[in-house]
This record gives sequence, C-alpha cells and structure tokens, in this order.
Amino acid sequence: QVQLRESGPGLVKPSQTLSLTCTVSGGSIRTSAYYWSWIRQPPGKGLEWMGAITGSGSTSGFTYYSPSLKSRTSISRDTTKNQFTLQLNSVTPEDTAVYYCAGGNKVLGGTSFSEYDYRGQGTQVTVSS
Repeated sequence: QVQLRESGPGLVKPSQTLSLTCTVSGGSIRTSAYYWSWIRQPPGKGLEWMGAITGSGSTSGFTYYSPSLKSRTSISRDTTKNQFTLQLNSVTPEDTAVYYCAGGNKVLGGTSFSEYDYRGQGTQVTVSS
C-alpha cells in the first residue's frame, strides 16, 4: 500500500523559504505516468494545486507549476530516498495553510482529492514572525 507523509517545519517567518518533504513508501516515485503534486488549503478556502513533478523522465524529472506561484515555487525529487520536495520562497502570512502531497496517474493540476490515487495527511504551516 502506497503511503505519503509530509514533513517540515510548522512555523516559518515572513520572507523566508518554506521547505517540505514528501516521503513515499510502499511504492516508487518513478512509476511511469505518475505526477507527484503539492496542494495546499489556506484556512477557510478551497484546495490550491501548487505544482508537480513527474515520476518518469530524466534524473531530475519534469516539473509543472501553477502560474500564480511559479515565480516562488520549486519542486524536486530524490529517487534514492523516494522523496519529493517543495520550496516556496519569500513567504507571507497568506501562505499559511495545510500543505498536502499527493500522487495520481496522469493527474496534473487537480484540486479535488478524489482525483488522486494517494495523498498524505497534510501538515500545517504557519507563516508568522
């Protein structure tokens, strides 16, 4: 059974970089046709897809980003650790949210958990000084 688990700091100061890691167990992130995504949900708002990285492709994979976050977002993967990571630069309090990692077969940009085959339980990140 594939399981995903997010990890990272729960509190980040404004202007700093938010870094989260998703560890995948029970399966390989190099599964063909899979996209591994980061999704967030700010308090009182809906799900926002942030970006994704492919399971296949070159050593570093191929990345896709939400246009609204592209300038501040970077997603990478470490196939030796079966992990993929999110970096969000120059955070503000508006980036406070529950952050989820998720994986789906040919799912790119989905904003409903029902579209994904797997997802983590989510981790709360608060941006505050």
